[in-house]
Amino acid sequence: MREWIAHFLDHLACERGLSANTRTAYESDLLAFADFLRETCGVGSFADATRDHIAAFLDAQRRAGMRPTTLARRLVAIKVFFSFLCAEGRLAENAAEAMAAPNKGRRLPRTLSETEVVRLLSSVAGTSPRDVRDRCMLELFYACGLRVSEVATLRVSDVRFDEGVVRCVGKGNKERVVPLGGEARRWVECYAAQARPAFLKGCTDEPALFLTRRGGPFTRQGIFDMLVKRARAAGIAEDLSPHVLRHCFATHLLSHGANIRAIQEMLGHADIATTQIYTHVDAGQALRIHALFHPRHACVQHPK
Repeated sequence: MREWIAHFLDHLACERGLSANTRTAYESDLLAFADFLRETCGVGSFADATRDHIAAFLDAQRRAGMRPTTLARRLVAIKVFFSFLCAEGRLAENAAEAMAAPNKGRRLPRTLSETEVVRLLSSVAGTSPRDVRDRCMLELFYACGLRVSEVATLRVSDVRFDEGVVRCVGKGNKERVVPLGGEARRWVECYAAQARPAFLKGCTDEPALFLTRRGGPFTRQGIFDMLVKRARAAGIAEDLSPHVLRHCFATHLLSHGANIRAIQEMLGHADIATTQIYTHVDAGQALRIHALFHPRHACVQHPK
């Protein structure tokens, strides 16, 4: 069974262009399913797996505390994998095809207030190369709503100072262009001209924009660690992730009246439904809009 999982992962990489993170998640999902079939059900081939086996696997995962979002992804992985096996002539039919995903519910993204974001950014006020680099990175996260993988893989050539935009490659190798904004642009210019040369270590042909003290590109974990340290130093108690700044970018744009379609484009969301979750984050926005525009909002008379 593991052999066909490996074939499937190669297919995802070569034919469908899915990201390494997605392939890793699918591999984990399918290996867990294969182990369940073999150890719990006594099934040694995917050809012998039935819909009841799949339902039992998902139920066991749920009882073990698996989140609904992860359960839904695991079912998707099995569906796509079985579809691949059918196309390869290894299965007669896809036993998972008609199965409905478990209700994922709605988890509102965690955000910071605008005041907290300003406090975080302003706390990195030093002039050392390290301070300038970290401030530049934080400004870029908040100004552009980039994913941590997108920041880690940014190249110097991806920043177009003449246009005031940054080019990034997101999920599924989809390219998009996002405005930098005045403050982030100023910090990127400062970092590129004054701080980045200090990290190059003589290797002038390094394409990565953000460099570590060793002169190489950042890993996602390295960026995460930097952000956590800076947040704690700024007095922001809760552990912060780069994705929270991405949520702040979207939430604050929306609260200031930005069009949700424009936010969708800047975030690189394929589906507008993914972006619409931000309409539920700012609880006061609907009240403010109602107060501004509804003709009877100011009416205070009560019927007798």
